[in-house]
Amino acid sequence: MPSGTSGNPPDTTARDRDIARALCDAVRIVAADEVMPRYRKVAHSRKADGSILTEADVAAQEALVRRLRAIEPLPVVGEEMTAEEQAIQWQAGQAGLWCVDPIDGTSNFVHGVPYFAVSVALIREGSSVLGAIYAPVADEMFWAVRGQGAFLGDEPLPIRTEVPSMKGAFANVDFKRLPRTLGAALVADPPYYSQRNLGASTLEWCYLAAGRLDLYLHGGQKPWDYAAGSLILAEAGGSVGTLDGEDFWGGPGESRSVVAARDPDLYRVWRDWVRRHR
Repeated sequence: MPSGTSGNPPDTTARDRDIARALCDAVRIVAADEVMPRYRKVAHSRKADGSILTEADVAAQEALVRRLRAIEPLPVVGEEMTAEEQAIQWQAGQAGLWCVDPIDGTSNFVHGVPYFAVSVALIREGSSVLGAIYAPVADEMFWAVRGQGAFLGDEPLPIRTEVPSMKGAFANVDFKRLPRTLGAALVADPPYYSQRNLGASTLEWCYLAAGRLDLYLHGGQKPWDYAAGSLILAEAGGSVGTLDGEDFWGGPGESRSVVAARDPDLYRVWRDWVRRHR
């Protein structure tokens, strides 16, 4: 124990909140310096999986790695790293690591659609303890600390608190990786009022947490897609599981499905409908 300290354990609650504030500042700076100057002005290429990659993704990731390690010197796993690099970082970060999506919604970013975000989470012992998701066009910072709530700026989430019935719900559904029978059922007889697919999964979590959406369904997300957003939703009082079970964080880390709602009672109705039709 360092000289001059008492025998009491450190206040990790206060420390995590300080880290979250520093994280929000870092994310905002990187978005201003590396992302927005390239908005609608950058060429793109295709990665092996067919997704879009731009110079802005790479520059933002590199800047985030530098700033995050200055906040907390831990390994960093980023979406734009190679699979080999990601595996090394995951292995090195078993006790703690940063998980980064430098630009989520790159297709929107390239085509001038103002719906994309920078997302970062701090993961300890297999689950997120804090995270920040920043939408630079709207200048909206969503963030959360485990056990301390979720926020949009300084405003606690959710913002809209009244909960509709299932038939009155507003859903975000990504059909690409859903089982075919489930996708067909949703098209033939949707159980909700209206549906969108906005094209940036990190922000979709935040819109759900804020009450802008009521339901969420996705067939398969990577850790950088859900690490910050699932924490923000949970801290805002929402519920999440997968197509196969209730333990969202207990499934395989490489890719997992999402069944979520901003209200626990609405979640149970949504989950049961989804599983009956998958």
